[in-house]
Amino acid sequence: MSHHIDLDELTASERYKLLTALVIPRPIAWVTTVSLEGTTNAAPYSFFNVFGQDPAIIILGLEHKADGTAKDTENNINMLNEFVVNLVSSDMLEDMVQTAAAYAPGESEPDILGLSLTSSKKVKPPRLTNAPVSIECERIMSLSLSKERSILLGRAMGVFSKNGLINAATLHVDWANDYPIARLFADRYAEIGRIRRYSIPRPKRARKKKD
Repeated sequence: MSHHIDLDELTASERYKLLTALVIPRPIAWVTTVSLEGTTNAAPYSFFNVFGQDPAIIILGLEHKADGTAKDTENNINMLNEFVVNLVSSDMLEDMVQTAAAYAPGESEPDILGLSLTSSKKVKPPRLTNAPVSIECERIMSLSLSKERSILLGRAMGVFSKNGLINAATLHVDWANDYPIARLFADRYAEIGRIRRYSIPRPKRARKKKD
């Protein structure tokens, strides 16, 4: 027996609460940007993923303020067209959560929290030094369907990774069971431990089920 919920009959906040509790886990983009004045901003977003390889597309769901205006991350990206997506290791989780607080416009979360920054190679915004992976991106376009959120499409142009994570010759990635933290819902996060692996070859054609 299944139960149906009509999402069109729920409020936006109810839909958010329900869908974010169902679609789990979600990767976290800890985004660093720079303002025109040179201030570095860092903010986390869990409406995020990679959506292609040619071009290499990164998509972010950027939440707005209560009055519908953009936050620093979106403003900075729209002005300079560049950003860095940093993945979150377990030892960075508390700092990441702290950057989600309501800081005043123009305040630098890395400065306030003492987060180490390192220059990027292809974009102006710096990366978070201790992030296991940092992806340099340029803005392609934005889509706004309501005052609540903008959907940003960016092109991934370069990747920094901690030593030993990526084999530069083969591009093989070895997380060594130290995977990034993922978002669940509310104040809950997932630390991915042992991964169960299934090796099932992709079929060349559909196979008819036996009666």
